Amino acid sequence: MQRYFVHEEQVNNNHITIEGDDAHHITRVMRMEPGDELYCCLNGKTALCTIAEITNTFVKVAVVQWVEERSELPVAITIASGLPKGDKLELILQKGTELGAAAFLPFQASRSIVKWDSKKSEKKVERWAKIAKEAAEQAHRSIVPSVTAPISFKELLAASAQYDACIVAYEEEARKGEKANFVQTLEKLQPGQRLLIVFGPEGGLTEDEVQRLCEHTFVSCSLGPRILRTETAPLYALSAVSYHFELMR
Repeated sequence: MQRYFVHEEQVNNNHITIEGDDAHHITRVMRMEPGDELYCCLNGKTALCTIAEITNTFVKVAVVQWVEERSELPVAITIASGLPKGDKLELILQKGTELGAAAFLPFQASRSIVKWDSKKSEKKVERWAKIAKEAAEQAHRSIVPSVTAPISFKELLAASAQYDACIVAYEEEARKGEKANFVQTLEKLQPGQRLLIVFGPEGGLTEDEVQRLCEHTFVSCSLGPRILRTETAPLYALSAVSYHFELMR
């Protein structure tokens, strides 16, 4: 069944008005009609709805019942990626959303080849948000992960104070055979807490960046004995978190 994310201003009593691209998708792509059912997600809650009215500009649905879903990770994971080349960040956003990330925080790392163009930032972030939204719908998420415009490394350090635990994935730890830090951090986390995981761009993080992160309470860890690409490492980490909190319990 199709699902669509809505905002509070779209809700009036027991009805929800859907406009724009979502209305077009319902009527033109899915060719749904009055009486058909769909899901609407609002602030992490999901409602089973039936289509009550279709016009040229909007679709109005009636809430049948609010349903209980358990599609979100017990801990909120923010993925902080050093800006990579090409469309790699879009892959991280799409697959990371499918795997349960709560937020994405791109940042300008020392070895980031791509330099952020602030003039194009609004359209770029809009595209990223759309990718996350579509992936959340496909994965039957209850929320759409937040995606911010890239921040500086200094801003990343400041933002880390908002989290219950912080990890930096560092390939030198893998080369040294470190195995315990990631698991030990997960074991300390409780449901509802927030975890920030930092990944470098192509070429990785510099020693200075890792040192500064560790001075801000980050734990440096490996993600196993193999060196992972910048777009692979976040997906590995999210899969490991899901296994630890959802499949082992």
